[in-house]
Amino acid sequence: MKKILTKDNSYTFYSDSYKEAYHTIGGAFQEAFKKYVEPCNIKTYKNVKILDICFGLGYNSCAAIHEVLKNNGRIEVIGLEKDSKILKKISNLKVPDYIKPSFDIIRRISKNLSYDGERVKINLLVGDARKSIKKLDEKFDFVFLDPFSTRKNPELWTVDFFNEIRRLITEDGVLATYSCSTYVRNGLIMAGFRIGDGPVFGRLMPGTLASINGNIPSLKDEKILRAFNNVFRDPELNWGRKKILKEAGL
Repeated sequence: MKKILTKDNSYTFYSDSYKEAYHTIGGAFQEAFKKYVEPCNIKTYKNVKILDICFGLGYNSCAAIHEVLKNNGRIEVIGLEKDSKILKKISNLKVPDYIKPSFDIIRRISKNLSYDGERVKINLLVGDARKSIKKLDEKFDFVFLDPFSTRKNPELWTVDFFNEIRRLITEDGVLATYSCSTYVRNGLIMAGFRIGDGPVFGRLMPGTLASINGNIPSLKDEKILRAFNNVFRDPELNWGRKKILKEAGL
């Protein structure tokens, strides 16, 4: 697993299994802020509950913790992560000075899988996110959805997985993801979400914001998008990558 220095002086790793880096080379920590924390407007909340899907190095959760603690708020996170190997990379990882206090909490989580402080509570579930999500029965204000790309990790971009997310997110909650794939956006719409463009950072295209009834930017071409009807399916949440892609005609 190769270590990579990104443009904001934070590190990411290259996954040998998925043949992709965990974060954009444009700036791993900046991506966490620009694609997840800022478009969700986390800093304005005093009490926040987040489902962080594909926890990885914990950057997205760390950025959220940083913003909430600056506002003297309280944050609760449940993280889902399949690969225990990436969690082992956290303990010795150097991060920019401004984020160190929050990342110290992430370091503790990587070893103990839980942290329960006065203003920060985190539990990390290790295993296939499709199985882990079924065990949850609580509501989240925000969902950070950060798998590998659709062709490499379609298991977490299916309508059926989005249905599980919809079950757990509040009516005005917001899902944020870096992807703007037609398969992703159509799947979210089919699962009952309204969608809009997220920010552009480190990639050529915008991310995606989704909500059931929350205030998000409207998507001008949603009617055109619906007409394509391209989605990934995984009805029992146990199909492998090849079967999901084959069923999608890819």
